Amino acid sequence: MFVLASDSPGKLALLLRQIAVLPLASVQAETLEKKTQRQEQPASCVARLARERAAVVAAQHIGLHVLAVHTVVACGRRLLSKAATLDDARRYLNLLSGRRHRVYGGICLRAPNGQCSVRVVSTIVAFKRLDDHERRAYLVAGEWRDQVGGYAIQGVAATFVRFITGSYSNVLGLPLYETTNLLKGAGLWD
Repeated sequence: MFVLASDSPGKLALLLRQIAVLPLASVQAETLEKKTQRQEQPASCVARLARERAAVVAAQHIGLHVLAVHTVVACGRRLLSKAATLDDARRYLNLLSGRRHRVYGGICLRAPNGQCSVRVVSTIVAFKRLDDHERRAYLVAGEWRDQVGGYAIQGVAATFVRFITGSYSNVLGLPLYETTNLLKGAGLWD
């Protein structure tokens, strides 16, 4: 049995259902200061934040495994987190239009004894060049709200994707291949 620690626990529980694994509980874990450290690379950022999220939730769920995840979008040197405002979404969409970017997912499985197994997954996503009508329509629809990088690939933004290299489920928020391997290694999944 394990607890899922995420700032989108409902979405991630649905992904886990795809592999027929359900957490004992899904916990909103937004207590973190989700800032990158100076000169921190995206891969180390998501690994650190997943580890920190696991530690916070483990303190509340003693004796249980905790599966924690964190995702960022990297476009050039910029790290994009969740779009909180329309201005964030507009800025992110303008930045991603016609460019490749990487989605980094950090997964941490923390055992009851505090030992952590961490994996980092990187997926390349290329957006087509968006015209003004596409940008306006997407922003008005509001699908960007609370989405890392300001888009949800499982929605209308899928029409923007020219290609993807790597894990699709990572872009959704939980790389299932790596997650199943972590769960198998801990004896939590057959």
